[in-house]
Amino acid sequence: MASNLLRALLQEEEDDDDDDYATLLAIASLEEHHSSEGQSSRRRGSIPGHAVIQRNRAEGHERLFHDYFSESPVYPAKLFRRRFRMHRPLFLRILSAVETHDSYFVQKRDAAGKIGLSSLQKVTAAMRMLAYGVSADSVDDYVRIGESTAIESLGRFTKAIVAIFGDEYLRSPTDEDTARLLAIGKQRGFPGMLGSIDCMHWRWKNCPAAYHGMYTGHNHTPTIILEAVASYDLWIWHAYFGLPGALNDINVLERSSVFSQLAEGHGPTVNYTVNGHEYTMGYYLADGIYPSWATFVKTISLPQGNKRKHFATLQESARKDVERAFGVLQSRFAIVRGPARSWDEKILKNIMQACIIMHNMIVEDERNDDYIDFTYDATEKAPTISVSHERTIDLCEFIQNHHRIRDRQTHSQLQLDLVEHLWERNGGL
Repeated sequence: MASNLLRALLQEEEDDDDDDYATLLAIASLEEHHSSEGQSSRRRGSIPGHAVIQRNRAEGHERLFHDYFSESPVYPAKLFRRRFRMHRPLFLRILSAVETHDSYFVQKRDAAGKIGLSSLQKVTAAMRMLAYGVSADSVDDYVRIGESTAIESLGRFTKAIVAIFGDEYLRSPTDEDTARLLAIGKQRGFPGMLGSIDCMHWRWKNCPAAYHGMYTGHNHTPTIILEAVASYDLWIWHAYFGLPGALNDINVLERSSVFSQLAEGHGPTVNYTVNGHEYTMGYYLADGIYPSWATFVKTISLPQGNKRKHFATLQESARKDVERAFGVLQSRFAIVRGPARSWDEKILKNIMQACIIMHNMIVEDERNDDYIDFTYDATEKAPTISVSHERTIDLCEFIQNHHRIRDRQTHSQLQLDLVEHLWERNGGL
């Protein structure tokens, strides 16, 4: 624009003064040179000033496919299991379901006609971030995926996992599940046991400053709490996530839905006898902070006598199921072991639930059937949600169930009966 204006002035003044003409000509040439340099150095792309990196997405897909998914992959099944945290058939099952659920993972061409990222690349990037807890940029050099695309893939992947598999792998125990858990508990010396319960804290590194006081507890850093119930095989039957870290286990229990069905009269049927006394509610093994309710069996602090010492040893040993489940979950998915880097609590909830769902899928895929002869799967397919036509209990019945759950006398009697039962079961050592 400026050079054109100068040339028009030159034509007008060409006959007036030769010296002025030469000066203006030099200025016009210099400005035209600078303008051409600026146009050649300016980056082009969909966003002004945005650098476009030619990652060669097709090459990244081909390398990933030949390394792990071809008929003769470079890396054997053992290394696939180590790096993807699961066997290849299970991973391909998840990949197919996610691709069907969300068209974002379907490979497409962009507006320029270039082939986009494949579903293998997007899901692999999300899995590497979940499994190793690494940043989004760290998967770029191998998968050939940009940082922003990797973050979006992680968010969509976790949301899809929860939507597709949540009803099946985050379900409460059905009647078949309860029968199996009761049989296993009886075999281990705890008739009526449905699992063990405890809480885990996930440190929130990028917690907003306004929330620090609410989410900071005894760890002196912001955390988010996960309450979970786990069985002997490390299957997580109950997962309640999202409460601030300033709360303790009792506060979380008061807000949890772990006994909601039982209070409403819709819990699984449980009947067992211990030391000649009949009971109609199952229980969870818990540590000392939990209240003395009929649905909890706690250890004995400073036990006196061989019987009580024996009971305390076995109870503390069996209660470690939930601790082992937390350890395996964090080992498989390092993202929940390290500090959470997202600002949005909803994204963190999807990540935690997706990790628990895939943890349960791995448990189902790799479990050892030699422990007890029971069918593990409650249903062949995910349970469908239907409208309940059962009678809604009245307020008086709800209050009665509420008091039954919190009955301290039943708690004390059950603990005494288990002390005698375990002592007799081991021959009065």
